[in-house]
This record gives sequence, C-alpha cells and structure tokens, in this order.
Amino acid sequence: MNTKTFIKKYTMVIALVVVFILFAVLTQGRLLYPQNLSNLLLQNAYVLVMACGMLLCILTGGNIDLSVGSTVCLIGAIAAQMLATTGLHPILIILICLALSCLIGMWQGFWIGNVHIPPFICTLAGMFLFRGFGRAILGSKTVPITNKTFLDIFASYINIPGIDNDEAKWSAFIAGIAISAIIVIMTVLNRAKKAKKGYKQANAVSEIVRTAVIAALVLYYTWKLAHYKGIPVMALWVLAVVFLYAFITSKTAFGRYFYAVGGNEKATKLSGINTERVYFVAYTSMSLLAGLSGLLMAARIGSVNGDTGNSFEMDAIGSCFIGGASAYGGSGTVPGIMVGAILLGVINQGMSIIGLDNNWQYVVKGAVLLVAVIFDVVSNRKTGKAG
Repeated sequence: MNTKTFIKKYTMVIALVVVFILFAVLTQGRLLYPQNLSNLLLQNAYVLVMACGMLLCILTGGNIDLSVGSTVCLIGAIAAQMLATTGLHPILIILICLALSCLIGMWQGFWIGNVHIPPFICTLAGMFLFRGFGRAILGSKTVPITNKTFLDIFASYINIPGIDNDEAKWSAFIAGIAISAIIVIMTVLNRAKKAKKGYKQANAVSEIVRTAVIAALVLYYTWKLAHYKGIPVMALWVLAVVFLYAFITSKTAFGRYFYAVGGNEKATKLSGINTERVYFVAYTSMSLLAGLSGLLMAARIGSVNGDTGNSFEMDAIGSCFIGGASAYGGSGTVPGIMVGAILLGVINQGMSIIGLDNNWQYVVKGAVLLVAVIFDVVSNRKTGKAG
C-alpha cells in the first residue's frame, strides 16, 4: 500500500489523530484528564448509538431521518412520566418505551417503503409531531428521574469487589488488556485465513502497525478510565449496538441489501430483493436506536424537558458523513461512522474545555461537515460514482 492509498483509506482516522493532538495542546493537556476522557464517551453515547441506525438510512440512497431528536424527547418523556407516576418496574417501562420507539419506526417505514413518501418529508413531519407529543406529555415542564434501578441500568459504573477499590478500578484496565488481546488474535487469524484461501491482503507491516496502535489506544483509554470511576455501563450499551450493526452490515446477506439499494435500487428490485422491506427495516431500526438514546440521555442527565434531543439528528447525520458514508448512498461502514462520531465528540469537548463561544462551536462543526461532504463528492466524481 503506497502513501497516497494509505492517506486516502485512513483520511478520517488521520484527521481524528491530528484533531485530538491539537486539542490536547490547546487545552494544555486537560483533554487527557481521566474525567474528560470518560465524559468523551458519555457525552457522545447517543451519537454513537444513533449513527449506527442513521447509516442504514443513508446507505439506501443518501436518505436521512430528521425525526430522531424528537423521538429521543418523546421516549424520554414517556419514560420519565411513567417512572414518576405508574409504579411499574423500571425494566418493564424500558421495554414499553423500546416497543413504542419500534412502532414509531414502523409507522414511518410504512409510509416511506410502501407508500413511497420521500423520507425527508415523512421524517420532517415526524420531527414536529413527536416533539409536540413529547412536550405535551411533559406538560411543558422538566420532569426529574430519581429511580435508582433505572439510573443504574444506564448511568452507573462497573465495580467488581476484590478488584476495584478507591485507588483504581482495575477491572477497566483488565478489560482493556482482554480487548487488546482479542484485537491482536483476530488480526492474526484473519490474515491466516486470507492467506490460506489465497486472498489479496494488506501489507503485513502496515497491518501490524495499525493493530499495535489500536491496541495501545485501548490500553491507554482503559488505564485512564481505571483512574476515574471505571467502565461506565453506558459503554456496554454502546459497544453492544456497534458490534451488532457492524456484524449486520458486513457479515449478513440482508446487511448487503442496504448497500445494494443505495447503489442501484431498480436493479436491486429486479434481482428479487424486496426494497420496501429494506426501507421499512432501516427506519424501524433508526427509531428503535433513537428510543434507546432517549433512555440513555434521560438516565445520564437525570431529567427530561421539551428541548431534550434537540439537534441530535444533526450530530448523527454529521457523524455518518464525516465518517465516510456517501451522500449518494451505497457506501459507508460502522467503524467509519464511529471515527466520525468520536471526531465530532473530540471537537465538541475540546471547544468546551477551552471555552470557545457556543456560536463559534456551530461554525466549526458546520465547516467540518462541509469539508467531509465536499471530500466525498469530489472523490466520487474522480471514481465515476457521481456525475
């Protein structure tokens, strides 16, 4: 792999490293404090979760879901009011909320997939509808969440007696060692499998370096977490969603249908694939993850109000495009959008630490998104994917 190919393949990863180093310098190292690195995950958990669902929508042809921020508000409002007034067990309330978020997605998926209403129009209507319902349920008030079981399910930290103590939460670092070992083993086994089948693969040196860097970063991050409060339970929710969607999009036949629809919907339909079902699943999945994000946010903040989830759809969409998802559809990966989400998170956190005015924060995020989309469009034109 030559330098030009390497830079093109890992553009966003390189950008993430450069931005992280830049803000580490600008914040005089405060970005690297254990608390700030832990908050980097917690503050962007909803983005990481919703970006996975948004990717499926974008893959179908550059379509997006504008209603997810409002869905976050609505599901958070329902959860908060049920916790405050019904006396039902928190787990049952969580299941009810996730079921309702699925129904929202099925509603939109039906109109988009079966009736062929443009996704932009359908989800724009949903954005107003669900925000209005959410505010009506809240009665235009802020509803606090104090149920300990609910908070522990989403917003607590892992603490293993005998391993974790006041000095450090060693379970976090042990988990980091285990994850690093798995990454190394999987890389070795994958190379051996490809070599046995005679497949072309990346240069051994570049892959060893890449694996070593990833493993080192995992160890560094978990070391920092160990010296704060340990692994947040929210991280487990995020990892579960990320791994599930990475598996679906890369290892299953149905996952490839999303790419096929985005590449050429007419040809996909002629090949016997039910494109209506693909749209239906994409938007149902998106709303389900928006509902989960609503529960995560409600637990983390400890309350819900009418502005909860405001502009969350923009963060999810931005993460996908910054992470390499094509504005034309048919292209994008879960690891890529994770890089995009983390990049946005680092920019947000870095700007907050240095005290940059909120107005300029919007300017910076808008500029980053514009550059990412321009890069995608120019790259597609050079490779003949767009006019």
